[in-house]
Amino acid sequence: MPRTVKGTISIEGQDIPITNPDKPLWPEMGITKAIYLQKLAALAPYLLKYCRNRLLTTIRYPHGVPGEFFYQKNAPEPLPPYVQTAEKDGINYILLNGLPELLWLGNLAALEFHPSLHYAGSTLPCEWMIDLDPSREVEPRIMEAASIVGKVLRSLGLQSVPKTSGATGIQIIVPINDGITFDELRTVGHFVGMFVTEKHPELFTLERLKKNRGDKIYFDYLQHYQGKTLAAPYTPRARPGATVSTPLHWEEVDSNVAPTDFHLLNIEERLARHGDLIAALAPQPIEQVIRHLSAAKPGR
Repeated sequence: MPRTVKGTISIEGQDIPITNPDKPLWPEMGITKAIYLQKLAALAPYLLKYCRNRLLTTIRYPHGVPGEFFYQKNAPEPLPPYVQTAEKDGINYILLNGLPELLWLGNLAALEFHPSLHYAGSTLPCEWMIDLDPSREVEPRIMEAASIVGKVLRSLGLQSVPKTSGATGIQIIVPINDGITFDELRTVGHFVGMFVTEKHPELFTLERLKKNRGDKIYFDYLQHYQGKTLAAPYTPRARPGATVSTPLHWEEVDSNVAPTDFHLLNIEERLARHGDLIAALAPQPIEQVIRHLSAAKPGR
C-alpha cells in the first residue's frame, strides 16, 4: 500500500480513498492504519460472514487507541455508491456486505464491528448467543465459567462454540435452524442460566445491575433480543493488545487460554490453521429443548 498522505486502492472494481496510512491506531502494537487495512482484508472472509445483511454498529477511534471514540449507527454522508443501507426505527444502518465496505470503514478508523443478531428486515435470530460478562476487569475464572456452560449445553444435546469477546467476556454460540424466535431462545437461556447459578452461586449471577453483582459473572440471556448487538466473531477490538474476538476449541477453554492471546498480529496464522470453527458446526436441535421446556410449564 502506498505510504502517502492520501491515496486510493482498488478492490473488486471499487476505488477506495485511503487517508493517513501511517496513522498509529494501536501505537503500542505498532499497528498503523495501513497495517490495519491489511489485517482487515485477511479477516474479511471470516468477519463478513457474520456481518452480511445485518444492521451494523461500529465504534470509531479517529485518533487511534486509546483516544476519543464514538458509536456510529447512522451511516455517514456522503456514502460511496457500493455501500448499502437498511432503515430501522429511524436509523439508516450500514450493511457490511463486502470487502470494499469493510476497507472503507477501516479507513474511517472503525475499529470494532457490532452487527445485529438478526438480518435486516427480519425479526428472527441468526444464531443463539449466550454472553458471559465478568464484573471484574480481570476475571481469571471466565474460562471455567464458559466450560461449565458448555457442559450444560452438551447435556441438553447441544454442541456450541465459545468465542472470546476480545474484551473480558466470553460468548457461547449455538448455530440454529431458521424459524426459532428470540423469545424461545430467551426461555432456554433463562433455564440454563438458572441451572448454572443454582449449581455455582459463587460464580454466576442473573443480576442485570452491575453494581449488585459483586465479583460474579453475569449470565446474560436477555441481551439476545431484536435490535441488540454483540461483537461479531473475528472483529478487532479497540483494546490494549489489538485483541480479536476469536472462536475457540473447548480444549483451549479447558486449558484456560486468555482472550489477550488472540490479536491482529497473529490471527491470520490461527485462521490458516483452524479455519472458521463456527461455520464447521451444523445447526443444533434446540427445538427439542424448546418443546421440552414448553411441555414442562405449569398448566400444560
